[in-house]
Amino acid sequence: MWLSTLLISVLRLLLGASARFESTPDLSGQRIYFANHTSHIDTLAIMAALPREARLNTKPLAAADYWGKNRFLRYIATRGLNSVLIERKPKEGEDALAPVHQVMTQGASVIIFPEGTRRFQALPGEFKSGLYRLHKAFPQARLVPIYLDNLYRSMPKGKHVPLPIICTIRIGDPLEVIENEEVGPFLSRAREAVVRLAE
Repeated sequence: MWLSTLLISVLRLLLGASARFESTPDLSGQRIYFANHTSHIDTLAIMAALPREARLNTKPLAAADYWGKNRFLRYIATRGLNSVLIERKPKEGEDALAPVHQVMTQGASVIIFPEGTRRFQALPGEFKSGLYRLHKAFPQARLVPIYLDNLYRSMPKGKHVPLPIICTIRIGDPLEVIENEEVGPFLSRAREAVVRLAE
């Protein structure tokens, strides 16, 4: 879509955002990309880093309480970035990940920020269980770690326009799947995969 292309072009111009793959990416099959979350342009940076053929069938997860709070933001999220809006605080009995299950059942790959909110620091905080739940529901999807370098400096809290700081999107090899792994060890290992890309 023209809006997505425009947003990606502007981001690359302002930040020189470049992708560094740990090894040649295998774009076949379904993927769950997971990354540290530091700014409102994280999703756009990841979409800009992905090859076009992967980007076309990738849907970022976006918080409905922010990206759905007015028509402009909703349009940017859903039409510009092809996002799936989720409720971070669902009502009792509701599954916040239900919309994600729907698009993944249809074959889409997704982008998730397991911290659940932005963290204006270089390294990610504790991961929440959503990533584990998606992994269990869609075990065939490859788990791909991503580290966003410098985006927390480019667009710190309170800023609405990115500062022109060179940013890098480091995309790692898929996380090894360990059969019957419990949630705690899985989330720790997933976080370490992102931290390792920062080193």
